[in-house]
Amino acid sequence: MAYDQHLEDRISRILKEKGTPFDARKMMGGLCYMVDDKMCVGIVKDHLMARVGTEIYESVLSKPGCKPMDFTGRPMKGFVFVGAEGIDQEDELNYWIQLCLDFNPMAKSSKKKK
Repeated sequence: MAYDQHLEDRISRILKEKGTPFDARKMMGGLCYMVDDKMCVGIVKDHLMARVGTEIYESVLSKPGCKPMDFTGRPMKGFVFVGAEGIDQEDELNYWIQLCLDFNPMAKSSKKKK
């Protein structure tokens, strides 16, 4: 499954400008940006996948282009998809990335496979 490479360039540039060390990994049919070994933000097809946490989850769902992240018919709390109408402008994309970075220190790290 392909993902939006222009969005990849934009996210990578913003993270570099913020001085945030990251590792981009292909997973879930898209691309995931790991910050401090934790899933932070990503791309699935042409949508931004944002890990914002459960505290602000309900409030961000009212933002343009935002919807629950749902792969299996059961939305994942704390994760949202944001479509083009919510990330077209650089300040909009920066807003979402900053929300993800703000939540990242509180996020649980996935257990490493042995």
